[in-house]
Amino acid sequence: MGGVTGWCVGFLFQKVGKLAATAVGGGFLPLQIASLSGYVQINWKRVEKVVKKGKKIKKRANKTAPGINNIIEEAAEFVKQNIVISSEFVGGFWLGLAS
Repeated sequence: MGGVTGWCVGFLFQKVGKLAATAVGGGFLPLQIASLSGYVQINWKRVEKVVKKGKKIKKRANKTAPGINNIIEEAAEFVKQNIVISSEFVGGFWLGLAS
């Protein structure tokens, strides 16, 4: 059960990863060419403002959210309790990723 599930996830991860890399690369290259040609100009002050605002939001979210540590601890506990299925899943995942 774990091996089949892992293989399916690995196979999908491989396909989606290739698609995402193609989309990002295919979108970035024309944008970079347009920027270097002068068709697109970036307002860096505005970008800097948005980044600072994002950092403030992240700080507030970290204070109010339970945090990623709880999720990692719960996942580690699940793996410990289901070591056989977890190891089958990991093996299947790598096989799916390689195919």
